[in-house]
Amino acid sequence: MRYSLRQLEVFLATARHENVSRAARDLSMSQSAASGSLKQLEQQFAVKLFDRVGKRLRLSELGTQLRPAAENLLAQARAFEQSLAGQEVYGRLEVGATLTIGNYLAVGMIAEFRQRFPGTDIALSVANMASVAEQVASFELDMGLIEGELNHPDLHTLHWRGDQLVVFAAPDHPLAGYGRLDDRALCTLPWIVREKGSGTRQTFERAMQGILPDLVIAMELQHTEAIKRAVEAGLGVGCLSRICLEDAFRRGTLVPLEVPDRDFRRDLYLVTHQDKYHSAALRQWMALCMESGGK
Repeated sequence: MRYSLRQLEVFLATARHENVSRAARDLSMSQSAASGSLKQLEQQFAVKLFDRVGKRLRLSELGTQLRPAAENLLAQARAFEQSLAGQEVYGRLEVGATLTIGNYLAVGMIAEFRQRFPGTDIALSVANMASVAEQVASFELDMGLIEGELNHPDLHTLHWRGDQLVVFAAPDHPLAGYGRLDDRALCTLPWIVREKGSGTRQTFERAMQGILPDLVIAMELQHTEAIKRAVEAGLGVGCLSRICLEDAFRRGTLVPLEVPDRDFRRDLYLVTHQDKYHSAALRQWMALCMESGGK
């Protein structure tokens, strides 16, 4: 064999960091050793895996084509090593989740997974849907849990569970307890909503088709808790997942507004790279996700 697994590690770490020094730190190597390993790999096959753009190393066209195969080879090698050691479910998973899922669903699932498989660790990154999808596509994350519809040529999406957004206000808002709100009423309200690129914003805009240009968007915030606090302070009305509003509704710090003429239903999805090797740990994690989604 004319290449080593260590060379693949250096290639993939450099692809992730776009920098040999950071790749070397990630692999606990010296910069010269990492640079030499990468150079030797290219020379052995007379290929160019990276293009230098300023101070960054960007994957060449060939490097981009080879990356999925290299990711899978390395993942399978690690799985083989774990099997030799008698560890069927072992290692570390990098999981991404959109804000509602990350803050209100994923933590409990991770705790349960660690209890079942103490040899496996899960690192959770929380961001909006566009960011999670991009990180899964670039192999920075093993999988993602997202709140909106996604069309990406490199990603595979699996339906996970249903969800619904709810329009809400402070309990002393003039429309609290008013009854059903029609489109005319919706267009008079100052709205506090999630930023563009989030799954929640995508569902909100789809639900408001036809009157979206007439809505008054007073604030765009990146965090659900910030939106809830702003609505509690009387700065406007919001629209978020029922998942993150249930406690506030029970306490009475926020109240739902009835909007029967608009469809706020949506689906949540699990997303993986279509070329991603599914290790035993990843398969078990996705199985637990599906199990929790049916509860």
